Amino acid sequence: MRILVICPHYAPDTAPTGVVMTEIAEQLIELGHELHIVTSLPWYERHRIEEGWNGRPWRREQTEWGSITRVHPFPTDKTNVPARAFGFAGFTVMAFLAALLQRRRPHVVLTMSPPLTLGFPGWIVARLRRSAFVFNVQDIFPDVAIEVGAISSPRVIRVLRALESFTYRRADAVTVLSSDLRDNVVVKIGRQDPAKVRIIPNFVDTERIQPVSSETSYRREIGAGDRTVVMYAGNIGLSQPLELVLDTARRWTDRSDVLFVINGGGSERARLEQSARDLDSVVFVDFQTAERLPEVLASGDIHLITLRTGLAYSSVPSKLYSILAAGRPVLASIDEGTEVSRVLDENGCGVSVPPEDLDAFESALADLITASDERREMGERGRTFVERWASPAAVAAMYHELFADLA
Repeated sequence: MRILVICPHYAPDTAPTGVVMTEIAEQLIELGHELHIVTSLPWYERHRIEEGWNGRPWRREQTEWGSITRVHPFPTDKTNVPARAFGFAGFTVMAFLAALLQRRRPHVVLTMSPPLTLGFPGWIVARLRRSAFVFNVQDIFPDVAIEVGAISSPRVIRVLRALESFTYRRADAVTVLSSDLRDNVVVKIGRQDPAKVRIIPNFVDTERIQPVSSETSYRREIGAGDRTVVMYAGNIGLSQPLELVLDTARRWTDRSDVLFVINGGGSERARLEQSARDLDSVVFVDFQTAERLPEVLASGDIHLITLRTGLAYSSVPSKLYSILAAGRPVLASIDEGTEVSRVLDENGCGVSVPPEDLDAFESALADLITASDERREMGERGRTFVERWASPAAVAAMYHELFADLA
């Protein structure tokens, strides 16, 4: 089956959604599908086009399994919302043209959101080519942007809501990551058939990410020694209230047995680093290469997932499955009853506390630090869950079945 994929990032880009889509594509290729990828030139890590990729606004490469077309992403600073909107618009137009110029008619057009704007050209290409249109939703947009205050104009919100509803209603199938996101989308499509909204989780490479010893070169590089490493690894933005980490470190200035590691980058990193300049127990580390991900995950004794109040109903952090695959427990500061808290509670692989509640966060973390045997058992249970629910083979089979039904 020929599948046209329109997505904002793809390997070697390091964006989480790029990693996700690359993994999905590789599994579909393993199942014998022919894939044609339309994506951006790599730019995510430094918010500029990577060395070796600049010079041309459009690149196309043939592969054994299809092709990859990369177009200019018009990169901008994340904090500049108007510029970012124009950047999304420019990339959307370029991606639309690249998709239209694909020579062979696809059986399925798979489009990833965010950005939400990619849904419209995905639908047009699918209709012109008489193909099935699948809209893959990683985060519910514009809900997330509204919650964090990145978008506040009523006029802009109305336009985005209309585009969101338009895309959901015209998609032949909408895939979401959790039951929370499914409920959100079902409400927005109204009286249309809710069965077209399917839950397909992001998978994690359970062969590459394994539960291994925490004695890693990464851990030596950060000078962890025999301290308990409490790690946040991922985007450092408005959605993640990492003040919880700094405030806990301030309360624990008399403790020398804990090291807080914040690994990643984003619009809030500079501010947080400045705030933490007097905290010896907090270290910031740049994004690591994808090859080092298993090592980074293994280096943490406890991993953190934090989202501001309300965001967990429209976003599922993909890092959850990678952490569990590494056999490490999770402490989540997140809305109760949402996907992350349900997975942790039902499978006994971590602890969740209310979002932005410093006292609850500190207390739960202190308990986890002292309970090393319980942490090990949590890690084992998390690994078992991931192998059953979010392994590459299981998730690829869900997509394969969906595409076969539609085509």
